[in-house]
Amino acid sequence: MVENPPERKDSDRPLRTLELTPVPGEMLKPAELIDIDGATGLTLAARRLYNQLIGHAFGPDMGKEGQEWTIRVSELRGTHKGNERLEDSILALMKTIVTVRLPNGATRRVALLGGNDMGDPDRAHGTLTYSFDKRLVPLLRESSVFGKLELAVMHAFTTKYGLALYEALARRVRLKSKFFEDFELEAFRELLGVPADKLSTFSNLKLRAITPAVDEINAISSFGCKIEPQKSGRKVTHIRVYWWRKDIGGLKDAYAELQRPKVGRKARIAGEIEQIVDMPSLFDVEPRNLER
Repeated sequence: MVENPPERKDSDRPLRTLELTPVPGEMLKPAELIDIDGATGLTLAARRLYNQLIGHAFGPDMGKEGQEWTIRVSELRGTHKGNERLEDSILALMKTIVTVRLPNGATRRVALLGGNDMGDPDRAHGTLTYSFDKRLVPLLRESSVFGKLELAVMHAFTTKYGLALYEALARRVRLKSKFFEDFELEAFRELLGVPADKLSTFSNLKLRAITPAVDEINAISSFGCKIEPQKSGRKVTHIRVYWWRKDIGGLKDAYAELQRPKVGRKARIAGEIEQIVDMPSLFDVEPRNLER
């Protein structure tokens, strides 16, 4: 007699993001926290901090309403100079209201970070206890799309535009049958986190935001990208973003660049070689020459 096979549970349900386990050196960020509108005011430090809080909390408990997490303040100071900067970033996250797209086409407005308590930050073991907006929690619980962010790469960016574009591409680069995407210009500005009153002309947007972001991604990440403006007449109305996985040689080059200091990266990306010229010292001049 053959026993009936065990019943499969949720066989048609896609694996949810919070059920996954990131490998060391990576974090998983739900797509609901990547493709958002309203985060243009966040600094690079605030964006890194938010990722650190997500990474620390990541797991099934992120889908439980009212759940709290505690992390040492000392672990959060990496990109902040002093406690005031850290508190500024925390307040910015609490005040940032973003619009999240729901699967049914509707939108939901939520605060990026919920209420929190910070212990005495000057103590060696000061902690931050934090939570997420209760209207954000159900979205995280049902999330099935995510971006894989490499921690070393995330901390290596020098502009918030580079980090924002990196996150957007990290959630798309694993697609098997899609290699580019078109964005309306305003939507792409929002994706990069460009404030509405900044970089109003496309030439400035390209110079100050797009080119630095693309250059950094191509230099330090495991994938590459290219951006092409799409015009209607003489006006740029859309942006086409291409992405691809790097080959072994490209991965080695990116790893090597990550090991180098950030200082001088812009020149290295541009292919400029900084030459060091020996200058004579006063001690190399004979005393009698100084008297003349």
